Amino acid sequence: MSAVEKVEQQLAGLRIARRCVPSEEPAYLLDIHTSSAAQPGASPLVAVSCSNESLRVYDGAALRLLREYGARGGVLAGVRFAHTSASLVFSACSQGTVQCWDVRSATQKPVQVFSGYPSNAFISFDVSCGDLVVCAGTEKVEKDTFLVFWDARGITDCASATKEPLGVYSESHNDDITKICFHPVEPNLVVSGSTDGLVNVFDINKDNEDDALISTCNSDSSVSSLGWAGEGYKQVYCTTHDEGFCWWDTAQLDTEEPITLLHVLDARESVSTENQGLHYLVGGFYHEKAGKLFLLGGTSTGDIHLLSCSAEGLSLLGTLRGGHSAAVRCCCWSPTEESLLTGGEDAQLLLWKPGAVERSLTKKASLKISSSVQKRVRVHNTSLKSRKK
Repeated sequence: MSAVEKVEQQLAGLRIARRCVPSEEPAYLLDIHTSSAAQPGASPLVAVSCSNESLRVYDGAALRLLREYGARGGVLAGVRFAHTSASLVFSACSQGTVQCWDVRSATQKPVQVFSGYPSNAFISFDVSCGDLVVCAGTEKVEKDTFLVFWDARGITDCASATKEPLGVYSESHNDDITKICFHPVEPNLVVSGSTDGLVNVFDINKDNEDDALISTCNSDSSVSSLGWAGEGYKQVYCTTHDEGFCWWDTAQLDTEEPITLLHVLDARESVSTENQGLHYLVGGFYHEKAGKLFLLGGTSTGDIHLLSCSAEGLSLLGTLRGGHSAAVRCCCWSPTEESLLTGGEDAQLLLWKPGAVERSLTKKASLKISSSVQKRVRVHNTSLKSRKK
């Protein structure tokens, strides 16, 4: 059995290991991230952003709630742990800040606030590897949309200090910047996606935005998630709000080879599944051991489809059933734990591991929760920019 086949068998064998105790105030779970282990053998922390404008931190082994933070009036968008400290967790706020909390402290007060400009409403962000730079993306206000950057060094040295931006990029997108993702190992590379359909790769070491823009790829739709993949993480992929999927190889920018590895207009029509079919895409992850990109999709009743990506198309690897009772909104693969975390509209946070047996076998009934977060699906003008090769 090849390494790829072993990993695919392992993923298809994922079973529920833990189910979090539901909160007193049920909410959609919109984003998940895990920390690096604080010390060898220790379980990581899990952070979740919720539709009730809160951020929750759990113990990664038992899924026990440890901390809960609020944005004090603003809507939180996304969640990320620092790479070099397991105790620091970030989230962006619609009130024009990115906030950082230290989970070791019982206080609700952030240890660091990265403040934007007065009109900024942040809906996406990420932290570079090594925790050198924070970048956040804004909603479009009038004709303006921005990528805002801050120096993130020395977070723990200046408690509750407010940091001003290093600078902004303002010319490369012309609509809401929905996703930002720094390169896993090269801190100067960042990719951004927008409702304008564009996926831009930047080298932020360059002196200005024009020089920094390495490539512009067009998804022909509104970007809902994105990430890096491939050996050396030289590939970029994205999913779209109308369930499309795009996959590009930036290593081919300076060659005559095509940059597009795969473009699926509608994954719901291209993937054959049993019974209920595929209703939506959740996101993806690159599995280093297998050297392979995988996607997660699902059904409105909570089934999760694992999809394998190749240049030939998307194929169904397996379906995870018996976990969620409503649509799944977020996922996070942990390569160190070899486990999958999922969160959804049923307010449940689930931990999946290969061959696991859940201690409690009761499945929660579907929770009818009104979400404050709506998908933005816009009409896109695909001729706004010519694609760089």
